[in-house]
Amino acid sequence: MSMESSKAGAQVGEVSAVPAVALADGGTAAAEPVKDDRRRMMLLVAVGLISGLTSGLFGIGGGTVTVPLLLLWLHYGEREATGTSLAAMIVTAGLGSLLHHAYGNIDVAKAALVGIPAIGGVMIGTWIQQRIQTRTIALLFSVMMVIVAIELVSS
Repeated sequence: MSMESSKAGAQVGEVSAVPAVALADGGTAAAEPVKDDRRRMMLLVAVGLISGLTSGLFGIGGGTVTVPLLLLWLHYGEREATGTSLAAMIVTAGLGSLLHHAYGNIDVAKAALVGIPAIGGVMIGTWIQQRIQTRTIALLFSVMMVIVAIELVSS
């Protein structure tokens, strides 16, 4: 992959061998990939443990914990981090839901009112994500995280 194609961001269906990192000036640079396979596996395990812990404690994990850690620690691209996080959350969300149900913490009807429309939302969101620049994804995600943090602190 040439430097020019990595600056433009991956196109739909294209997977970058070396993910790009957004720079403050709006450009991108090749991220330094984690080269040691053992270290990479340990980092993935750490991401999983942290994500699972926060999922059980706060009901969060994928977008707010896993994606940023995959971006920062393992230098994943935004699309790869999102997809990997969603796939990993299948197991986490399933088990977490069963455990919370056992504690009586789930109203199944209300969960369905959130979950069923979320199917459409994830389809639309994924469609949009594949069509916008990765820099835009990073900026939108950052803005969302700041808004959530402000809301949590001010409530």
